[in-house]
Formats: sequence, C-alpha cells, structure tokens
Amino acid sequence: MFRVKLLVVFVFLAAFGVACFDSKPERYVIKTSKTYEASIFRQQCAICHGPEAEGRTLDDGRIVPNLREGEQLKMKTDAAIYKQISDGGNGMTPFRGILSERELQLMTHFVYHDLRGQ
Repeated sequence: MFRVKLLVVFVFLAAFGVACFDSKPERYVIKTSKTYEASIFRQQCAICHGPEAEGRTLDDGRIVPNLREGEQLKMKTDAAIYKQISDGGNGMTPFRGILSERELQLMTHFVYHDLRGQ
C-alpha cells in the first residue's frame, strides 16, 4: 500500500513538474505591447504583414510573408533581416530613408528575437 501511495505522489509531482516547466515561450503579442518596436511595427509594417506579423494576401494578389514562422525563418541572421528591412526587395519597401539607423537596429532585433523567439 505504501508503494502505491508513493507511486501516486511521484506521478503527481512529475505531472506538476512538466506543467510548470514547459519550455515553450509565450507568444509575443504586438497589438497589446507598449514597446517602441511594437509601435513602429504597427505604424510601418502591420499594413502589409498583418497586425500580428502572420502575413496576408494583398488586394493585388501578392502574398506578404509570415514573420513568425515558415519560409521567412530561412533568413537566419540579424544581418540578413537588417538588410531586408533597410534595403527592401521582393516587393517590400525599403525603410532606410524612413527609419533611423537606431530604429532599423531595433526592428531587426524585434523581428529576430521577439517575433521569432530566437
């Protein structure tokens, strides 16, 4: 009987441990974030990438990529993300003349770390 109780306690503690220490990070929510980067995203990027950066199809049929998952994750370095934001390309507007150097760096970090959780 003692072994059964001990087993029940062990199973309970194991289940509790798994529930408490789940390694999956919480998803960053842009629309409720008060950060400066989220504000820039809402003003400059959400019109094409969508309010939560999940991509969308524009009225002219062009598909704007999801910044959180999928094909765009192949752009694995900060430098590649910075280049895409600053120089544009593949249908994206270049933001070098719109955002300051500091803002370009902030947005690079925002996309790589906050949206992708890397």
